[in-house]
Amino acid sequence: MIRILIADDHAIVRAGLKQFIADQIDMEVAGEAATGNECIALVRGAEFDVVLLDISMPDKNGIDTLKAIKHAKPELPVLMLSGFAEEQYAVNLLRAGASGYVNKETASTQLVGAIRTAMRGRKYVSANLAQVLADGVTGDSDAPLHARLSQREFQIFTKLSGGQPVSKIADELHLSVKTVSTYRSRVLEKMAMKTNADLTYYAIKNHLIE
Repeated sequence: MIRILIADDHAIVRAGLKQFIADQIDMEVAGEAATGNECIALVRGAEFDVVLLDISMPDKNGIDTLKAIKHAKPELPVLMLSGFAEEQYAVNLLRAGASGYVNKETASTQLVGAIRTAMRGRKYVSANLAQVLADGVTGDSDAPLHARLSQREFQIFTKLSGGQPVSKIADELHLSVKTVSTYRSRVLEKMAMKTNADLTYYAIKNHLIE
């Protein structure tokens, strides 16, 4: 039996995901979490085979939660759930250790296959995302600016664009203010921007934040 942990702050979303999973005789929802911290605590205290993690959580965002899960249990597959388009977040999340990215709008058709792929130790990539990745390799795509960022740079970019000050980011990530400032400078340079306001405008325009 595949034991699944669902982490999403909306009860109705968790109920819908449970319904998809209930139709599978070899899968069960073994835990639910409404916040990033709840998810991390459950992962540390119990055994699961796959985590379904929403990227937008109220306390600790999905990127931070993913990193914490992979630190606690590196081999545990984590599938990211989101309403954002795949090309916006998926590549960066795969780099950060996610086993796949499932858009909530297509969850009913993709979810079970994604879980089975993750259980085999492979990355789940939809046909659309596969094309995005292929275009990136061949140079046929105008890759978004944020695709140039490393895992840590992207993590800090999402916080800066969401309006968090450097000091708060440093506290959350257990880094020095100087280190975060250095990452901020790299992000601005790679994205050819000058201010945090530029980052926020870019993130809103590209549907990276709501």
